[in-house]
Amino acid sequence: MTSASPNASDIKRIFALQQAHQWDVKASSAEVRKAKLAKLKAAVEAHSDDIVAAVQDDTRKPAGEIRVTEVLNITANIQRNIDNLDAWMAPTEITPSLNPNDKAQIVYEARGVCLILGPWNFPLGLTFGPLAAAVAAGNCCMVKLTDLCPATARLAGIIVREVFDENEVALFEGDVSVATALLELPFNHIFFTGSTRVGKLVMAAAAKNLASVTLELGGKSPVIIDEGADIAKIAADLAGAKQFNGGQACICPDYVFVKEDQRDNLVAAFKAKVAENLYSDGKIKKESIAQIVNAGNFARVKALFDDAVAKGAKVAVGGELDEADLTIHPTMLTDVTPDMNILQEEIFAPVLPVMTYDDLDQVITHVSTRDKPLALYIYSNDPAHVDKILSRTSSGGVTVNGVFSHYLENQLPFGGVNQSGMGSYHGYFGFKAFSHERAIYRHQ
Repeated sequence: MTSASPNASDIKRIFALQQAHQWDVKASSAEVRKAKLAKLKAAVEAHSDDIVAAVQDDTRKPAGEIRVTEVLNITANIQRNIDNLDAWMAPTEITPSLNPNDKAQIVYEARGVCLILGPWNFPLGLTFGPLAAAVAAGNCCMVKLTDLCPATARLAGIIVREVFDENEVALFEGDVSVATALLELPFNHIFFTGSTRVGKLVMAAAAKNLASVTLELGGKSPVIIDEGADIAKIAADLAGAKQFNGGQACICPDYVFVKEDQRDNLVAAFKAKVAENLYSDGKIKKESIAQIVNAGNFARVKALFDDAVAKGAKVAVGGELDEADLTIHPTMLTDVTPDMNILQEEIFAPVLPVMTYDDLDQVITHVSTRDKPLALYIYSNDPAHVDKILSRTSSGGVTVNGVFSHYLENQLPFGGVNQSGMGSYHGYFGFKAFSHERAIYRHQ
């Protein structure tokens, strides 16, 4: 099932079908589930060129980025589930402490009928990734892609219909009213990727039916640069991160702390790397950086930028905001202060504020007294300083001397904490997110 504007009766009809069918899906073997996953992988591969075209139509992302995040990442995730599903589904045997002659085990069982709500920044990758985990765990799913990426949503519907019957997986297009209608239903589990603001609405809706939730949110992910760290490497990492999807990633570095005497070197190295990556004859290669997703988000980022400059921030790199085609040139701001809105809201654009510090405790205090971020990046050659930061801050995940690596390693759980999310997924942790750990005790 997919429809550009499904009505309430369509949604309720399919939900009833999935409720009735969930027990057959729950009882399915690893082999049956792997066959479904293999069919999904084959469909994604068969439509790979269509996926690139659809996402480009919606977002103007570089084709190479789309190929990695919306095709290869999906197929790799699916294959990981296929390769490991037998081991993941195997019960964990427990020797009872009160009577060792009895038997006990932990069985991973499907949660039931699940709702997956996808975001616009990686519309297929961050929807089909969770879907693969849900299928591996033996669930039925209703899936809603964002209306900000209509071409991708239409194609996703085609793929889903090729692979699944609607009593097992159904995908819905449409605007926020469709998501609202879906959230009124008593799902067993809801998986949402998006903003903290909407995440609160999803959690409130889930509470009405006591549905469990996985919330993959965001926040202001800091970069802490310790004295003596490799400024050239850091600048290259930051330039690449802010170019990737036009800075529109939930784990993108959001602001930087650097020692005063390292700041100018960081600015110069960042500027040089951005020029190397993105400019030719002094002009930006717009085909190499994604546009801001829509006019509303462009206006939001511009307001943050304008507020910072009005309050004394200096444009050290970039600063060009092309409203005509929603392009923001990679930008670095210095002389930024905590009272500026750009240090209070997630930026989600290729704009990077830089603050200086004298003592590491200043940085720790700033990070630890604010909402817990999804990611924390530390550049340091001093293990004691790294351990100090880790022990006195909290974040969803951490990469030391690099960016994104804790996300890319699928043997690690990926997720936020408090304001940046709830629950985790990727690999085995995705299977667990869509499973209930059922305790079974057998008297002998």
